[in-house]
Amino acid sequence: MGAMFRSEEMALCQLFLQPEAAYSSLSLLGEEGIVQFRDLNEGVNNFQRKFTSEVRRCDEMERKLRYIEAEIVKENVKIPPCDKNPAAPNPRQIIDLEAQLEHTEMEIIESSSSSVNLKLNFLELTELKLVLEKTQPFFQEQEEGGIASDTNIEDRGQLGFVAGVIPRRKKEGFERMLWRISRGNVFLRQVDIETPLEDPVTGEPKEKTVFVVFYQGDQLKGRVKKVCTGFHASFYPCPSSSLERLDMIKGVKARIADLNTVLNQTKDHRQRVLSSVAKELHSWSIMVQKMKAVYHTLNLFNMDVSRKCLIGECWVPYKEMMTVQAALVEGGKAVGSSVGSFVNLLPTTEEPPTYYKTNRFTNAFHALIEAYGVGAYREVNPGLYTIITFPFLFAVMFGDAGHGLILFLFAGFMILKEKKFLKEKSGNEIWNMMFGGRYIIFLMGLFSMYTGMIYNDIFSKSANIFGSQWHFNFTWNETLYNRELDLNPINQYTQVPYWFGMDPAWQSASNKIIFLNSYKMKLSIIFGVLHMTFGVYMSTINHRFFKNYAYIFLEFIPQVLFLLLLFGYMCVLMFMKWVWYGPPNSDSIFCAPSVLITFINMMLFKNGNEGKDTKFAICDAYMYPYQQEVQMACVLVAFLCVPVMLVGKPIYLICCKKHHKEEDEEEEEASEIWIHQAIHTVEYVLSTISHTASYLRLWALSLAHAQLSEVLWQMVFRKALTLELPYYGSIAVYIIFSFWAFGTIAILVMMEGLSAFLHTLRLHWVEFCSKFYLGTGYLFVPFSFKRIIDGDSEA
Repeated sequence: MGAMFRSEEMALCQLFLQPEAAYSSLSLLGEEGIVQFRDLNEGVNNFQRKFTSEVRRCDEMERKLRYIEAEIVKENVKIPPCDKNPAAPNPRQIIDLEAQLEHTEMEIIESSSSSVNLKLNFLELTELKLVLEKTQPFFQEQEEGGIASDTNIEDRGQLGFVAGVIPRRKKEGFERMLWRISRGNVFLRQVDIETPLEDPVTGEPKEKTVFVVFYQGDQLKGRVKKVCTGFHASFYPCPSSSLERLDMIKGVKARIADLNTVLNQTKDHRQRVLSSVAKELHSWSIMVQKMKAVYHTLNLFNMDVSRKCLIGECWVPYKEMMTVQAALVEGGKAVGSSVGSFVNLLPTTEEPPTYYKTNRFTNAFHALIEAYGVGAYREVNPGLYTIITFPFLFAVMFGDAGHGLILFLFAGFMILKEKKFLKEKSGNEIWNMMFGGRYIIFLMGLFSMYTGMIYNDIFSKSANIFGSQWHFNFTWNETLYNRELDLNPINQYTQVPYWFGMDPAWQSASNKIIFLNSYKMKLSIIFGVLHMTFGVYMSTINHRFFKNYAYIFLEFIPQVLFLLLLFGYMCVLMFMKWVWYGPPNSDSIFCAPSVLITFINMMLFKNGNEGKDTKFAICDAYMYPYQQEVQMACVLVAFLCVPVMLVGKPIYLICCKKHHKEEDEEEEEASEIWIHQAIHTVEYVLSTISHTASYLRLWALSLAHAQLSEVLWQMVFRKALTLELPYYGSIAVYIIFSFWAFGTIAILVMMEGLSAFLHTLRLHWVEFCSKFYLGTGYLFVPFSFKRIIDGDSEA
């Protein structure tokens, strides 16, 4: 967790690599994933860099791998999962891998070409057989009609004919066109082929139709053939004699049988080749990706001709400096280099990248903050505190122990099966998003179970575990038919608090909403002020770390005083009202002042009522002595903090010359300092008010969630339980329970959960992070094989 508190300390380094050891050294650094290289050849065209030819070789190998994978997928050959993580190949392995891919590609191309030719022959023979079989009735009709026909020519006034196959979708247009060009002087007969025929190239089924066109005359013969060619018809020879057709059918069937045997043998050979290749495909792909990444990174280096070495610059975490040096030494040993590579630290005033070392648990929480903005270098990280505050504020809005249990179990299932799901790359974005946030959902469900027990809300029902501390004298009929039963603490409360959470008696009270409204509204303000105060306090950690000690007095103290003297004081009044007004002093219940009215009077410097008389007691307008004077002092001090925030920092910067930027940049003008500080001050003062009000969403969403849950129970499931159905009542209860369960999952868990999640996200981004988090940095993107391979898999 310590690595999450502040970003890692970074160093700008210069690497001097020997040419023969550069490839192996970078391979080891890519496995570690701890170095971010800078491009030292920004003005050089990509085609003019030193290792462009090697990158092109990798591109060609990737093309071959994509072709091989497409053929494997096309033949439905399963690619087995592989847990191997092969290293980047050395130069000798690169040559062997190229030759292997070349041989495999040529073998697959030859088998594909042979298969396509055989399938084409098979298709032609199949169509010829169908033409001979389907046209047999047509010729019998002609013979019975006394008309003798020839194969394709007109002889002594006899009819000629053309037989073949045409796509079924074109047969209507084909018939119309023949009618038009012959003016009705052809005789067309067609019959559909019942079983679709496989296309040899695409493998898709095609529906076709056998046709015979009878005509008379050479002129008409030419027109008919042109129409057939235009409609992509296939011509097949068809003898006019029945005996010749039967003999031809026998010969064609024999050829089809032989061709089937050859096709099966070719298919088996192709399957064996693809199956053996599929086992190595994953390893080959990783090796090529790593090799390409190394050569691409080498293109970022400069070549020092005089020293005969490659020079590169990179950002490295200070903690990993020894690892980088060790990788350079190992890279030199791997190739037997006589001259060692080394690393130098470079002094710089440039802001380094921001790098947080996260794990599977903290990564999701850190991603929430990075979506708001990447932290400035060494700035305190709000992601560490988000691990607790995010699920807690979510649970305040989503507080139902039953619904929280659903989230808890769902996230627990994803966590238990995470190794399996990590191996199975899913293309479903919604699932990937939920799986990536499995630990967030797990804590949200756990915290929701806790707040649900505090609210005593389990699927909108209460649990009487410890026994209610309210006692009533109502009869059964009064309880059943009277819908206006209010809980009165004067004569119904035992003065002993319920042991944990909300007393279950409130579930049946008609004034439950009034009580919960007041309770949750005050609770949301208290949590909001605590959350914002903590955010303001976090700014002091940044001031101390960057040695801006004056900002503690000129910014932090005025800001925290402004917040606490106004809204912190209002929270104190809430606790005082809870403690001082209520049982056992029954008269104080009627004298409890409104905190909101008191706060408004305090801001307007108005006196409260001198007192109010009730039929029970004479009430004081104030909670404690000298309250008016204390409140006036709080407001005056809070207002005096505003000019300190407005002018303190600009005067300090101008007088002490602290507003200089980098040495090579221009000095910031005094007017810009004043304008910037004025905007910052006005924004803080106004946002303190608006942000405090913004936390009322904790109350609003919590109340809305509870009411929706109760309505779903009362309007759906409770109806089933009150139905008097003697025989089929259990079936009705089962069906209505299904509707209730679906509504609970879809509406109360998913939709309401998403709504509470987004509101919680806003409270952290706007109300919390804005108090201390600049988010103006840029990410540390290391040269990492894992990141490159995982990124390609996601793409």
